[in-house]
Order: sequence, then C-alpha cells, then structure tokens
Amino acid sequence: MKIVIFTEGTIIMHQSALGLDREDILRQIKNEDPSVHDFKNYIPIKNSPDKINAWHDQDAHIIYLTSRKKQNEVQQIKDVLEKYGFPPGKLLQREGKEEYKDVAERIMPDSIIEDDCESIGGVNEMTITHISPKKKVKIKSVPVKEFDGIDHLPDNIIKLKQYSTG
Repeated sequence: MKIVIFTEGTIIMHQSALGLDREDILRQIKNEDPSVHDFKNYIPIKNSPDKINAWHDQDAHIIYLTSRKKQNEVQQIKDVLEKYGFPPGKLLQREGKEEYKDVAERIMPDSIIEDDCESIGGVNEMTITHISPKKKVKIKSVPVKEFDGIDHLPDNIIKLKQYSTG
C-alpha cells in the first residue's frame, strides 16, 4: 500500500502552536506569526510519528509531500521528520509549475492523507479536489482537520483503506 501524507498542517506544525486549540492556531497563521515560517523548529502534531510507524511496520510505502519548494526549506522539513522519528519515506515537493495534483497523479498512491486546508481556503485547496476524475477513482482520500493530527485514524492499514472516503 502506497500512502502519500502531507506534512505541514497534517502531521507537523509550527512550534508556537503547541497546546493551542485550532482556532488560535488558525489565527496565528492568518496573523503570520513568525514561527509559521520557522520550518526547522516544526514539531509533530500529537502522536503522528507513532501512527505512521505503525503503518510502515505493516509494509506501507510512505511518501511525504511538503508545501515547501525552496531546497533549504525542504531540507528543514526532512530534518524535522528524521528528528522526531517519522519512518523513512521519500519527501516530495512540487517542481517548477507543478501543482500538488500533478505530483499525486505522477506517483498514484493508494491513499492520500491531507488536511482540510482550512487556513488557506478549505476543500478547494485540497489536492484530491483537483485530481482528474479518471485517476481520482483509484486514490482513496483521507481528509483530516488541519492541525488536529492523524491519531484518530486506524493503526491497521487495511482498516485505513476501508476508512478512506475517496
């Protein structure tokens, strides 16, 4: 099973969001709190490393997708994933004029786990929204609330695939 997981807002967040409720975190984003752009100090959202390790231990192929495009920022996200014990997996980014849907369609995962993009416009900003209908039927969408984490998702990858709402 190939799982694409968005990083920022889905499994990691800016450090000053720790302990805040979603409303306050969204306010930080809209008010451009400096820590939002301090990628090297991002932290896991709840127990996301444990959840993804559980999937990895069942032979799920984990692929991370970052919103960052600058190489130094991509490296900072990669370093955060390693620092906090996320399982190994390729970290992808958009290249040139690529959109997220282009990346997803190129790798064709079984499931895509992404947040609801509430801070940047909602469902219209989600990757799954823009994937071609022909390819969308092959990719299961697992949307989560932005900054709420993935702890509530099943540990078992078979149940995760069933949980998907594609």
